Amino acid sequence: MGSTQARIAVDAMGGDFAPGEIVAGALRAQAELGVEVLLVGDPEQIKAVMKQHNTSLQLEIVPAEGIIEMHEEPLSGIRRKPKASINVAMDLVKQGRADAVVSAGHSGAAMASALLRLGRIKGIDRPAIGTVLPTMDANKSVLILDVGANVDCRPKFLEQFAVMGNVYSQYVLGVDQPKVGLLNIGEESSKGNDLALRTYELLEQNSSLTFIGNAEGRDVLSGRFDVIVCDGFVGNVLLKFAEAVGEILLQILREELPRGWRGRLGAMLLKPNLRRIKQRVDHAEHGGGLLLGVDGICIISHGSSQAPSVFNAIRLAKEAVDHDVLDRIRSQYQKIQAAATNEE
Repeated sequence: MGSTQARIAVDAMGGDFAPGEIVAGALRAQAELGVEVLLVGDPEQIKAVMKQHNTSLQLEIVPAEGIIEMHEEPLSGIRRKPKASINVAMDLVKQGRADAVVSAGHSGAAMASALLRLGRIKGIDRPAIGTVLPTMDANKSVLILDVGANVDCRPKFLEQFAVMGNVYSQYVLGVDQPKVGLLNIGEESSKGNDLALRTYELLEQNSSLTFIGNAEGRDVLSGRFDVIVCDGFVGNVLLKFAEAVGEILLQILREELPRGWRGRLGAMLLKPNLRRIKQRVDHAEHGGGLLLGVDGICIISHGSSQAPSVFNAIRLAKEAVDHDVLDRIRSQYQKIQAAATNEE
């Protein structure tokens, strides 16, 4: 595990509520997490927000010029605006001035900037966004990947996602022997389209994984699996649906609590339970997704992120840095490539 203080570059201008909520989350993170935050963006706007918080904390501000707007095509946007906040943040990691990047801005631009500036880990064809969801087992979570980086996938991409997810689940989530599943329309190995059938074979043959078979939609949150792989199209639909279910559950709880003094008394008595429910189902508690496969730590947060979500995204980045996720994935692929060479 890393022994030095993690330095996290935060795209202060990215997101629907930037820079106000981004700065607020960053201030809390530096105060509570023992990290050093570098705020990347317009210095005047960032300083104005920091003054509103009346804090003695000093966060380093790294100047940047402009952002990649949501309507812009990612690749052309980052090329036309080399000094945009997401590009400057990625450059800080490339130069070794920061250990990780957190951005709630244009997710496509973040991925494109990471690929162009940081590159891919050797042996990885495509990066994947991994996100952690709660399960029916209060002591377990499940890592889903990819949830949006790759709409179209080949079987070997999904196999690589499984290997990266296995490393993350083992060393960050603390699962001794992660159980890996393939999202499919049935449990039987004969089910699914051509991609699912060919991927099943690869996962079954991979000795570095504990592959336990197909995961149907109803299995995703069951706690049976630790890592579930799928293409980014399906994964993104799954993620958005899960987020909506969490929001609906919280809304139902609020609506169904009795009115008047009985409701206030009940809410007071149930407050610890309600807080734990919120922590388990509210996507803001998870901060965002880790972009696995690029040669640097990059956290992609929700565009609607507010201070709590930004705080949790920085916490997620710190955990990835502290547990040497990047080096462990590199090491795993060196072993795989060495084994393939020996077989030849």
